[in-house]
Amino acid sequence: MHTEIYPYTAVPEPPKCTGSIDARELRFSRAMIFAIEEINNSTELLPGIKLGYQIHDSCGAVPVAMYKAFQLSNGEDNVFYKDNKCAQSGMMAALVAESGSTPSISISRIIGPFNIPQVSHYATCACLSDKQQFPNFFRTIPSDAFQAEALAKLVKHFGWTWIGTICSDSDYGNNGMASFLQAAQKEGICVEFSESFYRTNPISKIQTVADVIRRSIKLSVFHTIKATAKVIVAFTASGDMKVLLEELARKPAPSLQWIGNAAAGERVCDGSEDLKKLQSSYTETSQLRVTNMVYKAVYAIAHAIHSVVCQKRTFITRCDKNLMLESKQVLAALKKVNFTQNGYSVSFDANGDPVAVYELVNWQKDISGNIELVTVGYYDASLPMTEKFHINRNITWMDGRELMPVSVCTDSCPPGTHRVLQKGKPICCYDCIPCPEGEISNTTDSSDCFPCPMEFWPNAERDSCHPKPVEFLSINETLAIILAAFSVGGACLAILTAAVFFHHRTTPIVRANNSELSFLLLFSLTLCFLCSLTFIGAPTEWSCMLRHSAFGITFVLCISCVLGKTIVVLMAFKATLPGSNVMKWFGPPQQRLTVVLFTFVQVLICTVWLVVRPPFPMKNFSTYKERIILECALGSSIGFWAVLGYIGLLAVFCFVLAVLARKLPDNFNEAKFITFSMLIFCAVWLTFIPAYVSSPGKFTVAVEIFAILASSFGLIMCLFAPKCFIILCQPEKNTKKHLMNKN
Repeated sequence: MHTEIYPYTAVPEPPKCTGSIDARELRFSRAMIFAIEEINNSTELLPGIKLGYQIHDSCGAVPVAMYKAFQLSNGEDNVFYKDNKCAQSGMMAALVAESGSTPSISISRIIGPFNIPQVSHYATCACLSDKQQFPNFFRTIPSDAFQAEALAKLVKHFGWTWIGTICSDSDYGNNGMASFLQAAQKEGICVEFSESFYRTNPISKIQTVADVIRRSIKLSVFHTIKATAKVIVAFTASGDMKVLLEELARKPAPSLQWIGNAAAGERVCDGSEDLKKLQSSYTETSQLRVTNMVYKAVYAIAHAIHSVVCQKRTFITRCDKNLMLESKQVLAALKKVNFTQNGYSVSFDANGDPVAVYELVNWQKDISGNIELVTVGYYDASLPMTEKFHINRNITWMDGRELMPVSVCTDSCPPGTHRVLQKGKPICCYDCIPCPEGEISNTTDSSDCFPCPMEFWPNAERDSCHPKPVEFLSINETLAIILAAFSVGGACLAILTAAVFFHHRTTPIVRANNSELSFLLLFSLTLCFLCSLTFIGAPTEWSCMLRHSAFGITFVLCISCVLGKTIVVLMAFKATLPGSNVMKWFGPPQQRLTVVLFTFVQVLICTVWLVVRPPFPMKNFSTYKERIILECALGSSIGFWAVLGYIGLLAVFCFVLAVLARKLPDNFNEAKFITFSMLIFCAVWLTFIPAYVSSPGKFTVAVEIFAILASSFGLIMCLFAPKCFIILCQPEKNTKKHLMNKN
């Protein structure tokens, strides 16, 4: 547009357009003429009625657009026609305008009070959907509200969460960018920088915007800590974008991925071009997207006029040529328009907007190096939420690359980690922290970790929960096999010793050692060895009750026999004193009764324990976090420690008596061996208590088995090994004379 400086001494001339023709806008006007001529030649739409038109150039400037709007509203024909011919200017039924949102707003405010409908083919500002301000406005191109949502979903689809934005400093750019930023926030997209400019801004402003873009590129190239956006979303008019790209081209920098809704620089003609070979926006007809919007706008107006002046009677459509058509009638009819033309559906919602359907277009170079626009997908707002956005072809990225660029503030957090926001940074900038022990995250960019169920534990990557291994002393383990072997070996040793004693039962050494108590002791030792087997394997309800009660009763039986033997030794020496008849008070019947009574007490303790709160199998989750210990719970701790305490009490009592009798002179005296055996027994079980309490998991059971075996082997080795050695290896000492020898 030509700019004049007015001295304010005369009425200013109206604004004028100067410079070259916008070839693209010329193509739009030719499309309107084509559509009108096609309608005028139609026998179905407005038959017998010819549509006229006027085309005015607004130069894309608001002052010129407003001036032309006043001209169209007032009419320019001053001649009054008296005959039947209509005025040459005619009645303006509707206006196809404008390509820009800001001029469209100005035009709508002028012609709106006259109820003149306005149908735009390219004004996309969401603000124009406000029917309170723009009741006469319609458009065949979707609103930026839909476009902003589609752009946000497009950016999200490719995983870009850290972007830059630029927009035209106009109603179109500012409103469109506001809608996009709102949609982007809902999609979790962050904006590193957002700049606005207009093509008429001072060059310094354009340079500032370009420098912001270049600065982000340089930071990215030098791999600094600061994250930089590699994708820029542009909400700019083509004229504005051309100015910015020209400025960026002055200092070339590494490429960025541009996402936008409009772009295309044009070369100015010098008059020497061959029109047959000329490539321009006017002659380029392979991509007629906006041109088709012009075509639909003209047909929408024609259908609205048709519904007012034409009626279908029987099979013939008749139109009233003499009807004084008013613009408000066309305005009312446009709201109800619904038709299909050349496969395209045309209708308007309550806001004057069409159904939002977008093609996703990728700029690609052909073999000759020319840029061509390739449709790679679509966005259809009429489809369900999951089907609105779809890409069905390969995309060429910046610099012709096949790999999609990455534009994020922080790389995605893999499963097994969670996001922790960086202090003072947007939500897209975060650190990836491994999940705490016992917790997992099984999705990318998880905001938090969650614990596994009680019986599960995370894998090494902490991205899935797996059942915890169940641990118990299994018979298949080496430790269990060794302990079982010693258990069976000890039982066999006790049985073998009993066999030796039985075979030599008439010899002095066997008879002198109270053979009845000896055989009972060997029987109880056999049971002690075998009861350790009940501790091996998975605990069950019965095995838990059996292992503790069998262990407690057999050991009391064993200690009772040793105690009986100790008392017999003491009584035997007392009986050798003159006038002593002690042995008649502790003969075999009394010995049996003593063993029975001592054992019965333990049986009673175990019975009460098993009846009141018996041991039971349980899963121990507390000892180890990563595995389950299958063990026998004590049920009543008092019962368990009562069983052990009673065994300890008998052992201490037996030990004291054995110590008192250890120096009695005679080879017959076995009190010193009982002393050693009780010393070993007490030492083992005193050591067992802290070891039992502190041993983890299955080793608790192993410690208990070891204590049983160690004390049992101590008893059999101390009490029976010396005698078996004499019986088998030194039979000359197995005589009454040798036993009675006091030396």
